[in-house]
Amino acid sequence: MIHLPARTIVRWRWPIVVAWVALTAALAPLGGRLHERLHVGGENLSHSESTEAEDLIRNRFDSPYAAFAAVAIRHPTLTLRSHRYSAYVDSITAALQRLPFVLQTLNWRNAEDEAFKSRDGRITFVLIGLSADSSATADTPLLRAAVADVQRRFGSDFDTYLTGDPAFDYDIRTIAADDSRLMEQRLIPLTVLLLLVAFSALVAALAPIAVGFIAITISLGLVSIAATIVPMSIFVLNLTTMIGLGVGIDYSLLVVTRFREELDYTPNRLDAAAETIRTASRTVITSGGTVMIGFVALMIVPLQETRSIGLAGLFVVATSIALSVTFLPAILAILGRHVDQPEGLSRRLRRLRFGHGWNRYARAIARHPWRAVAISGALILALALPALWLRIGLPVVNWFPTDTDSGRGLAVLQDMGHGGTLRPLKVVLQMTDGSPVLDVDRLRGLRALADSMRANPRVAQVRGIVDLRPGIPLWEYVELYGDTARARQRMPDVFRTFVSHDGTATMFDVVLRDSVSLDGSLDAVREVRRIAVHGLPMLAHARMLIGGFSASNLDFRNKVLGLFPLLVVLVLGVTGLMLAGVFRSVLVPIKAVVMNTLSVSAAFGLTVVVFQWGIGGSLFGLVGPTQAIFVISPVLVFAIVFGLSMDYEVFLLSRVKEEFDETHDNDEATVNGLTATAGTITNAALIMILVFGAFAFARVMAVQMISFGLAVAVLLDATLIRVAMVPGVMHLAGRLNWWPGYRRKRGGDYRRGSGEISSPPAPSP
Repeated sequence: MIHLPARTIVRWRWPIVVAWVALTAALAPLGGRLHERLHVGGENLSHSESTEAEDLIRNRFDSPYAAFAAVAIRHPTLTLRSHRYSAYVDSITAALQRLPFVLQTLNWRNAEDEAFKSRDGRITFVLIGLSADSSATADTPLLRAAVADVQRRFGSDFDTYLTGDPAFDYDIRTIAADDSRLMEQRLIPLTVLLLLVAFSALVAALAPIAVGFIAITISLGLVSIAATIVPMSIFVLNLTTMIGLGVGIDYSLLVVTRFREELDYTPNRLDAAAETIRTASRTVITSGGTVMIGFVALMIVPLQETRSIGLAGLFVVATSIALSVTFLPAILAILGRHVDQPEGLSRRLRRLRFGHGWNRYARAIARHPWRAVAISGALILALALPALWLRIGLPVVNWFPTDTDSGRGLAVLQDMGHGGTLRPLKVVLQMTDGSPVLDVDRLRGLRALADSMRANPRVAQVRGIVDLRPGIPLWEYVELYGDTARARQRMPDVFRTFVSHDGTATMFDVVLRDSVSLDGSLDAVREVRRIAVHGLPMLAHARMLIGGFSASNLDFRNKVLGLFPLLVVLVLGVTGLMLAGVFRSVLVPIKAVVMNTLSVSAAFGLTVVVFQWGIGGSLFGLVGPTQAIFVISPVLVFAIVFGLSMDYEVFLLSRVKEEFDETHDNDEATVNGLTATAGTITNAALIMILVFGAFAFARVMAVQMISFGLAVAVLLDATLIRVAMVPGVMHLAGRLNWWPGYRRKRGGDYRRGSGEISSPPAPSP
């Protein structure tokens, strides 16, 4: 068992409190601008085709452009034929071109390309090529400021939006930070209200709130430091806030509840605090350890998103545990009976307290355990059933936040049929025999490849060295590239973009139709990859690689799904072994693993119903079914929920074990343990559901999916699983729950597996 220096913590209570406050004050400024250090897109996957394609483009091609952005413009009545509209577009183009990190700007006029405007002439866009040293965080506000300055001079009747990868990056960082602040502000009063009802005392209610927010502040500061060393995903911002509030308050709830119980038996506040550390704090550490297992498993998966969330999760859970077993007991030792202040409010709030019927409920479960197991099990299995139709991919709607400047700009581009322009597939063709791609024979093969890709119904346009303009016959390209040096001199931008500097590789931009969803774009990547390039004329020695946004997401999906079984085995195995060691039982860990798997499966099922099928999705701001679930969502929900659900298992079984050690009566121990902890589990679950449920209304789709899954998993776990199915199974299993930790001896005594003997006292002579 875990033994903490209880007396030392109580004796040094004031220095401990001061040390935690000082650490919070030191780290608070670091977390304030954390969103600027986080990565939105994730890093390239090692040993994947998309990463190899991106590396080849970066190392072998001389294109100076690091990224592209676009200014989408629409007017309700004017067309580009009007002088005012044309002057507005030219002014924006000139203003953007003056920025030092903008290498080139193109519009319908200077590009001499009708594709830059819609058929009715009311929509157009300006394409912006950004330099390699540009930064989405620093430069996006400058781009928008330049556009806003022109818009002020011409009037506000032009709908003008900056979009593209840099704008998406900036907007997602901004709304993730805004959502975290907004949710914290909304959650504070609601959480205080719940804790007031749970504790019937204001001071007792504020202590867990303090622990939760100190845990968040310290953890965000630690994540900010880590972000300067290793890449950290933008997902950690919302998840750290969610888990910090949920876990920090959860553990504090258990500690404060136990401290108030101890005060009823031990009037001395210092003794009560020490006994709380010896009992509840051990439960907190065991429970927190099970949560941390999931985060450690995430770090083993070699992906930026999973590793950064795993690291952030370890920070926030470890901090919450440390606060709950040191800072909080120190505070309680200082407060003593004042934890129930103010007395007048406490007397009124006690009338609202609920939970006096838990003993009757627990005894009802004991009388009919089969009924409890059958009803709760049937409900859980019914909710888990839709998980069989879980489809992993990119959501077809709501993926990009629609209430941002970049989201509105993308919608305008889609209205004119050019939504896929900014994120084409990058098809790279490399001649492995070192032959030049501009040879006459190779040009025929390249045209055949381009025609094969263009024949795909998902493809809107193919751009490359043999597809510079629509309708140009192959013989003109043969003539154009006959003198390669002269052609390079005449068209330097074309060569830098589409031909490698050694002339042995070329690249195509494959633009998908706007009717193709994000999930459909993954199918497009698969279909292009299936093209047998070796069977095309004169391309027998060619090697084709596909990169870009959609290809990276497909490779990411495949990588995560391939590693998911390893993650499951790690979490299940280590959790089971840990519980077996703590409770000295074989059945307890098996039962816990099975029960947690059921709650996670039910969470997956409800996620399919609400998001993938769209049933009730409008409550969360969805405009329709997503038809697919982002791959990171079920992985994170499994890893996080498995640990959080085990929290309640440890809360319940620790108390049952205490009772069983004293009485050796499994049924009575289960009844007493459930009676003592059901209220705490319910209150803790309500807070978790409140915290996670609030983030289910966030504006980033991935955060919504993860938060919803966490909220419903905790709800089901704390109701159907932990206070119905688990005690039912405990009653049915009887003393087998504690085998081999306890074994019956002859004469009816019990023996501890550790060698201690517990027997009734001998009768007096």
